[in-house]
Amino acid sequence: MNQYSPLISAAVTMLLALILTLSKHGTIEDIPNERSLHDKPVPRTGGIALLAGIMSGWVLLFKSWEWWFVVPMLGLFLMSLVDDVRGLKPKIRLVGHFIAALCVVLGSKLGGVWMLPVTIYIVWMTNLYNFMDGSDGLAGGMALMGFSFYGIAALMNGNASFAMLSFTVGAAAMGFLYHNFHPAKIFMGDAGSIPLGFLAAAFGVMGWQKGYWPFWFPLLVFSPFVVDATFTLFRRIRKREALSVAHCSHYYQRLVKMGWGHRNTAIAEYVLMVLAGISALIGLHMDRKFQGNLLAFWAAIYLGISMWVDKRWRMHQEKGDAE
Repeated sequence: MNQYSPLISAAVTMLLALILTLSKHGTIEDIPNERSLHDKPVPRTGGIALLAGIMSGWVLLFKSWEWWFVVPMLGLFLMSLVDDVRGLKPKIRLVGHFIAALCVVLGSKLGGVWMLPVTIYIVWMTNLYNFMDGSDGLAGGMALMGFSFYGIAALMNGNASFAMLSFTVGAAAMGFLYHNFHPAKIFMGDAGSIPLGFLAAAFGVMGWQKGYWPFWFPLLVFSPFVVDATFTLFRRIRKREALSVAHCSHYYQRLVKMGWGHRNTAIAEYVLMVLAGISALIGLHMDRKFQGNLLAFWAAIYLGISMWVDKRWRMHQEKGDAE
């Protein structure tokens, strides 16, 4: 890899994703329903542009490839593209997600007691990214910032190749985000969100395995997504709701419906993720006591935010019922 390869890789990735998303018209469209946050059909072929951008940038970084994240990522992309076009049963999708997760576990030679929790973690991250892709600019912005923080952390530990793999994903997200920020002209669809969620998990495991960061780092970097999706899942389980049924009860969905709108909700999430990411970078080389206090601080922050949104949502519903 020459000295210009990283810059060329990032530039090619961003430009290709930007150009490909210019083609906004296609046969795959997201049709609004009662659970949607948009009110007109929007093409959801952005995932094709995202993956094309990522792979074009990665061509210059092929010596840094590992089969266990490239092959399952492409497999998930193809499966998710079929799902976008024809629709697949949830069980089939879940089997594919577990196979991809096992590829990471086996390829990274992770064994012992960590095999099961890491497999579940990868499957959950893969799915939660898809769950959180429901508001203009949200998933694209999270990818831009999350993978950029991965890249910075890798550089801090002297691995430029891993850093560029991460920055390339962020660059592709930036190119896509140009057309996805509110008002969105294109969505990424499952073909974009599923591979991104998988890479967020796989790269998180990879960095942990190589000793670049502790296990909590990826969780804190992507914490706005992790907390929202996880809290929502537990709330739905407590209410005994069917988990396979579409819903509109995520915190970001509630904010949009309460009047924040897509733009303000996305910006608020961006600010939250930047602060979480910066604090995660600061905590990397601190002692365990500092790291423990850092995680406790963010747990308190997210608990407070969730309680505030829940309270405001109840007031919003009561006002709607009264009218």
